[in-house]
Amino acid sequence: MELTARQRWLTLIVLCVAELLVSIDNTIVNVALPSLSRQLGASTTGLQWIVDAYTLVFAGLLLAAGHAGDRLGRRRVLIVGLAGFGAVSGVAASVDSLGQLIAARAVMGAFAALIFAATLATITNVFTQARERAAAVGVWAGVAGIANVQARVRTGQKLRVDGNTGKVHVFE
Repeated sequence: MELTARQRWLTLIVLCVAELLVSIDNTIVNVALPSLSRQLGASTTGLQWIVDAYTLVFAGLLLAAGHAGDRLGRRRVLIVGLAGFGAVSGVAASVDSLGQLIAARAVMGAFAALIFAATLATITNVFTQARERAAAVGVWAGVAGIANVQARVRTGQKLRVDGNTGKVHVFE
């Protein structure tokens, strides 16, 4: 079934919002590292693992996530990725130890790989004409770039440590 131009561009908007979650999450953690260090008593090595657990799992599973999308369906993989990412993000926000946060970040990396692979694969399938596909991929890549810059600026402004629990909150 061929989608109309309006449906294709609406699909791109949804895919970019999904990609935005992945891009912003990784940036937020980098900006929040000093607060996380104080809250969890993390050493430099611990802080590196907070970031790297996500990145290593994400990079390691990206090709497998693309294959899963081909075999199981891109939409299904995207939905599983979004649901899992959201659920584990909630868990990560309530952890009390460095080990728990590192584990949650690793699982988030797995779900982020599903999201990222599914969004790009869907774009290449939805936009069948070369010129339109190039524009869509450009928009998709631009959203990731803008998200990284904006997340750094906005997160630094929005970090707050709860005086009662000592937990770090972003975007109160």
